Parts: sequence; structure tokens; C-alpha cells
Amino acid sequence: MAAILRNNDCPTLVVGGVTDHVHALFVLSKNHSIAQIVYEVKRSSSKWIKTQSSEYKKFHWQSGYGAFSLSQSHVRQVQRYILRQEQHHRKVTFQDEYRESLKRYKVEYDERYVWE
Repeated sequence: MAAILRNNDCPTLVVGGVTDHVHALFVLSKNHSIAQIVYEVKRSSSKWIKTQSSEYKKFHWQSGYGAFSLSQSHVRQVQRYILRQEQHHRKVTFQDEYRESLKRYKVEYDERYVWE
């Protein structure tokens, strides 16, 4: 994924994830929208993983995604968070954490459309 991001003019700081989600911390290209970048990362990584094993032949990403900006002063903290995903999600599920973030930042959402 980092290579896909770099190839789309998005310098990548860290990519990491667990079985049900991935986080990528990168600088958004001035030439592409976040929607274009997410589309390309999903498209290219989906194609690639299907070549790795027949068990992944039906792999697909969910249609949605979350994108958040952050200040330079939070980069190290977010890098550590991404690198420690496995440990972190032993304590709190990704879905619960995501819901809490949406509530904390007063982002309206409909539960029916957040998870597929």
C-alpha cells in the first residue's frame, strides 16, 4: 500500500492494520483528491492480494472509508497508534473505537451505512 501511495504522489509515513481494517498515515497529494487516492489504494491492493493465494480470490474492500487530517504535532502519536494496532484492539474493537471517535467529534452517522 505504501508503494501505491508513493506512486500517487502521497509520501507515506506508515501503513499498518489487523484482520478487519488498515490505517495509512500519508501526506495527501496536491494533485489528487482523497477519494481518488482511496479508490486507487483499494483497487490496486485488492488486485495484488488476489494473486497471493486462492484463499483470497473473493477478497474485497468495503465500499466506505474514513479519512482524517491531523496536525504535524500529532504525527508521532498516530504513527505509534498504527504500529500498535494488534495490541490496541485487544482492549477495544475497531468498530467501538470508530463509533466513539465519530461521537467525540460530533460527526453524524447512520449505523446502517457504516459497516457492511
